[in-house]
Amino acid sequence: MRLSLFLALLLGLAAVGTANADPLPFERGSWARLNTAHAGQPTVIHFWGLTCAPCLVEMPHWAALRKARPDMRLVLIAADPVPQDPERLDAALARFGLDATESWAFTDRFYERLRYEIDPAWAGELPRTVMIDRDGKATVLPGVADLAQVRQWLDAQSKSQ
Repeated sequence: MRLSLFLALLLGLAAVGTANADPLPFERGSWARLNTAHAGQPTVIHFWGLTCAPCLVEMPHWAALRKARPDMRLVLIAADPVPQDPERLDAALARFGLDATESWAFTDRFYERLRYEIDPAWAGELPRTVMIDRDGKATVLPGVADLAQVRQWLDAQSKSQ
């Protein structure tokens, strides 16, 4: 009996380890931590939301680009003005084929503070893409991203290695 309980516990822990992880909580200081973690590496950061219809239409295109460009370091940040249930975010990312992508989600109801840390001039419109090069220079694409422009940026980053 003890052995079967022990095996069941181990199997349960293994199942938890293989489940999709919830998005990381994006809170005060997360922008600085994210930039530090990706410093010196060209990174595309895409802000989206479950309450943003253009975001939901655009996400499959991001998944296709991610598949076509495995060299792209992509970070997704769910920036809804009201924090969303992590399970709903996970389900959406899985539906789009982006569940293996690094993802974060705004968790602070005072989301203006989070936006201000990212860019004091950002009014909160979604979607929004920020491409950060090796030197930390950011290029902002407000609205639905022109993925041809993202591809060109990725090509330029690859050439400058």
